[in-house]
Order: sequence, then C-alpha cells, then structure tokens
Amino acid sequence: MDVEKKVAATPLLDELEKGDWPSFVTEIKKAAKTSKMAQGLLEQVEASYVEKTGHWKHGGIVGVKGYGGGVVGRYSDDPERFPEAREFHTMRVNQVPGFFYTSEKLRALADIWDKYGSGLYNMHGSTGDIILLGTTTENLQPCFDALGEIDFDLGGSGGALRTLSCCCGEARCEKSCIDAMDMMYDLTMHYQNEMHRPAWPYKFKIKISGCPNDCAAASARSDMALIGTWRDAIQVDQEEVRKYVAEGMNMVQICRKCPTEALGWDEKTQTLSVRTEDCVRCMHCINVMPKALRIGKERGITIQIGGKAPVVKGAMIGWILVPFMKAEAPYTEIKDLVERITEYWAEHGKNRERLGELVERLSLATFLEGIGLKPLPQMVSAPRANPYIFWKEEEVLKNG
Repeated sequence: MDVEKKVAATPLLDELEKGDWPSFVTEIKKAAKTSKMAQGLLEQVEASYVEKTGHWKHGGIVGVKGYGGGVVGRYSDDPERFPEAREFHTMRVNQVPGFFYTSEKLRALADIWDKYGSGLYNMHGSTGDIILLGTTTENLQPCFDALGEIDFDLGGSGGALRTLSCCCGEARCEKSCIDAMDMMYDLTMHYQNEMHRPAWPYKFKIKISGCPNDCAAASARSDMALIGTWRDAIQVDQEEVRKYVAEGMNMVQICRKCPTEALGWDEKTQTLSVRTEDCVRCMHCINVMPKALRIGKERGITIQIGGKAPVVKGAMIGWILVPFMKAEAPYTEIKDLVERITEYWAEHGKNRERLGELVERLSLATFLEGIGLKPLPQMVSAPRANPYIFWKEEEVLKNG
C-alpha cells in the first residue's frame, strides 16, 4: 500500500543502526516505506526511547476460529497518538522441518503478509516459528484462511505444546543418528490438539537434534530434548587417522581434549583407540576428524528434560531422563513418554511453572515415580549436597 506521509524522524533509533552488526531498525524502515503499520511501529518505538517507557499493553485475547493459540495479541497503550500501531498482533506460523522452503512458497507467504499485515517477519523465532509481526484483529481470520490455502498452519502459543523444531538431520548431515525431520513432522501431526488448544500450566517445548552437536539447541531451549546418539563404538578408520597425522594434526592434543580421557594414541603403531564405556558423545574428535571417525551403528536418541530460557525463573539446562531409546516411526515409545510426562505436569504443575521447575520443586524421585520410570545413574545432573538418605517405610519392610 502507498504511505501517505514521509517516515518520521527517529534520531534515537538511528543510533541502533551504527556499528558492525545488522539492525532491526533498518529493516523496519524498509517496511515503513510501503506499510503504514511499520511506520506507526517506528513512531511508537522512538517515543518509547524518548520517554523511557514502553507503550505496549495486553488488551485481551485474540485468535482465529477453532484455535486457542498461534496468535499473540499486542496493542498500543496510546492509540490516539499511534493509530497505525493501535493493534499489532503477532501470528506464529508453523515452520517446515529443517527450514527447507522453495522460493515460490516464500513469495506466496510474503504476498499474504503484505496484504494482511505490516510486512515484517522474523525468520525464525526461538521456538522455530515463522513470526509474522503486526496485524489487526480484523485481518487475523482472513490471513489465517489465506495461509491455509498455501499449506501453512499456525504454531503453538500460551499453555500448549509449542511448535516443534529440528535440525536438518539426515537430509544434509552425515553425523545425524536419526531422521530428525521425519520425527518432527510425525510428532507435529500427532499433537495437533495439544498445539492448538492450550490446556497445560505453561508452555511445553520439544526440540529435536540429529546428533549430540545439538544444532537445534534442544538441551538449552526445550522442556523435552530428543537428541540423536549411538550406544556402540565409534567407527574408526585407522588409515584416515594416519593421514590426518601426516598432514600435521596433533593427535596427543586431540586425546587430551577428550573430557573423559576415552581416547588413546599409540605413537609407535600410529593407532587410535576408543574406550566406548567412557565416551560421553561430546563429538569433538568426530568433528575434527570426520573422515577418520564416524558415529556408531546402533543409533537412537537420548531424552533430556527441563531445559528453558530465563523467564519466570532462571535458565536451566536439560538433564538426562532416558539415556537411550530407539527412534523409529511411528515413535510410539516417545509419544507414550510425552503423554505420561504432560499428564503428570498438568495435574501437579502450578500456573506458569515449566516442567524443569516442577521437577526442581517436587524432586526428581517424586517425578520419576509419578511417570513410572525407574531411577538410573545417568539421570543425576549434579552430585547432591547433603548426606541424608530418604526411603519409604514400605520399601524397607519389603526388602527386610
């Protein structure tokens, strides 16, 4: 659409364009040349810097027919002064597994958003969604309908399963232990109700990484991380190892960087050894010698729980719940575990309490009993700080 007035001066926002890194301000200015909504956004954000106070407010829940999530309502607290930013809702669009798009599909998406929204995007949000920034309540349903016509759907928001995210997996990476893209698609289709109709205490994120390199940041950013792994020995090609040495690689240094000292180098025989029982799948040796070392043949996933960013409480890194599980379609074991975990969390979790916070409050032992898993040594995230041992009376009587 044509903008009726010139883009307003924004001297404070202009400061954010200085420096070596790309600035979001530059992108908003580009959109403001053809979008009144983007122009209104610039004016309001500049005012926020001048007045040292934000001008967004929560003005009520908005959405599309049949869905309880996927739209984040956003309103200006001064609509008379910033009429073009009066309503500036966000739509979260479920991304494609592995972020593989055709240029034709992206152009179709852009045309829809230019018609119904501000023209501003975030590719992609921290959960993985295509974030469409800025539209009105009136345009939500028409935009949703148009997105459906080009095979896009909304993702999750609120107290629901958030949009799943994964790395490219076997599509492009030789280190992938699982078909991450297929797993993401299968779980996404299976949990449509949980994604679109919020029914839980807070958000629940599942991220999938094809190998322990964890390119999807699953361990740090998801309540349930599914990370590809193997449980047999690393495959070693000794001839390729010797070629790396001949090219100048310091094999002693490589071995020293192994966190559990699972690697050994025999200078005399020019042979690399791996103690499989000590390997923790840190991936360092495989990453620096991809021609010589490869992931094992018996592949599956490690499941971690509890990862989250610092929102209500501080950040948490996921810890191991299941050391190894086979991951083959239709992923029945994974789905069964997800349902046991979410049922327990829905019953015992407080409002806005993430899964990791629930486990921290009730204890891992209580949580494991609630979901029907036996404790394993791999589940210990850190040594305990007290010497006391707690037991149940019935267990003592039973074991004599």
